[in-house]
Amino acid sequence: MRQEVFRMERVTYIEKGIKQLEDFNLQIYQGEIMGLIPINAHGLQELLQLMQTNMPLYDGHIYYCGERVNSWKSPRRSGNRIGIIDAKSRLVEHMTVTDNIFVLRQGFRQEVIQGKLLRKQLEPFMRDIEMDIPADTYVDKLSAFERIVVELLRAVVAGYRLIVLNEISTVINGEELSKLYEIIHHYGKQGFSFLYVSLHLEEIMEVCDRVALLSNGRIQKVAQGEEMKAEIVEGYTLEFDRMIRYHMENRNPAIWQKKEILSFSHVNGLALQDFNLKVYEGECLVIQSLDNQIYQDILQILYGNRKIKGGDCFIAGRKVHLPDSKEIAVIAAEPTKTMVFNEMSYMDNLCMGLSRRVAGVWKSHMRESVRKEYGPVLGEEVFEMPVERLSEKQRYQMVYTRILLQKPKVVVCVQPFKGAVLSHRVFVWKMMEMLLDKGMSVVILTINLADSLSLADRLIRIGKGGSVEEINREDFGSLSVAAPWLSLYRTK
Repeated sequence: MRQEVFRMERVTYIEKGIKQLEDFNLQIYQGEIMGLIPINAHGLQELLQLMQTNMPLYDGHIYYCGERVNSWKSPRRSGNRIGIIDAKSRLVEHMTVTDNIFVLRQGFRQEVIQGKLLRKQLEPFMRDIEMDIPADTYVDKLSAFERIVVELLRAVVAGYRLIVLNEISTVINGEELSKLYEIIHHYGKQGFSFLYVSLHLEEIMEVCDRVALLSNGRIQKVAQGEEMKAEIVEGYTLEFDRMIRYHMENRNPAIWQKKEILSFSHVNGLALQDFNLKVYEGECLVIQSLDNQIYQDILQILYGNRKIKGGDCFIAGRKVHLPDSKEIAVIAAEPTKTMVFNEMSYMDNLCMGLSRRVAGVWKSHMRESVRKEYGPVLGEEVFEMPVERLSEKQRYQMVYTRILLQKPKVVVCVQPFKGAVLSHRVFVWKMMEMLLDKGMSVVILTINLADSLSLADRLIRIGKGGSVEEINREDFGSLSVAAPWLSLYRTK
């Protein structure tokens, strides 16, 4: 008989008068890798918080390792020994790997830290999972993948029987993801259980035993085996599938092969060495960096936070300094958090990009003109709303419309689908397609291909050490990665 590790039974959780979870049921067994696909974001963060912290319930019970740890009758004050790993590091940066794994764990009793002994204790753990992360390395020197492995080891050493992995594919590439799956399966065989939260069926199918669908604070369905693919694809991704097929059938590569619009010539940064890049007018180019240092280098150069040590950048044949050019716009990762300013009005947020192109945008008649043109599209009500009250979709729409008003020649989207649930991914996809339809070039900078490949005309993969591989759209079907929608290219 399978042993249960975690169970939520008829849980209803209310926060600030809103039901975040309602009649919520979830079971995870010992050694199981359970998948969770959030169809929308409602209740997800509250679920993760409840797993670790026994907050008061309106109704229901929560059990962990055979013991009732939370109930509407009598909630405990103590937390649960459940690890959560996501895109944001929970390690102490200015301490070493061994310090984070051993010294900071609950129950560590040594008054004098014996570094040599701790390093020796770490060796068998690294050997078991065939990893070689130096024990004395400071956390801020680790790659994103190494950091996730260290967090996983910390949870294992601490004896956490359930470990949650929340959207970790947004910060590590496909090869690293495959290695992580091997590590997860290794610990699964040792009796550790996992909850793997992802928006991509391909990931779920590759690593999980079962999958639960979360929508509006409820588990709508639990599926396993071939049922996972049939139920989820047909029921929840049909619209996305249809959009991508239509885009592929109607996209004409000839329109963007005529004119070079953006180029990097022999650019050097901290990690970049003699980097060359060409972006053509109207194309969608995906740049996948398999090296996190190079990814950060490109990102900081785009933002102007890091100087180009050598080489030049050109837009439409003119040499430019990227952050100062009105011809290029950057949409940051998770823009609804990073590019929305609650202290400003909706109109001020909207017109920030336009102000780079039109000097008198802050005059009242200009603002009225913007409202008259975009009010029917955005909804008249948003102009009167406090920005903090906007829905997630309204925030996305405001950011992308800001770029549309600026009318740059090139838009760089940094991990555009990161943090977006399925319904919002469809909307973000449509917004980027809208930019392409307006004749702008779209460059998607990413670590994992995820949904980005579905828009791409070209793919450039930058490997470890800066090696560059260019793949044209007609050859996407030959990619060995498990990217969503890749099967559409293979059946063309």
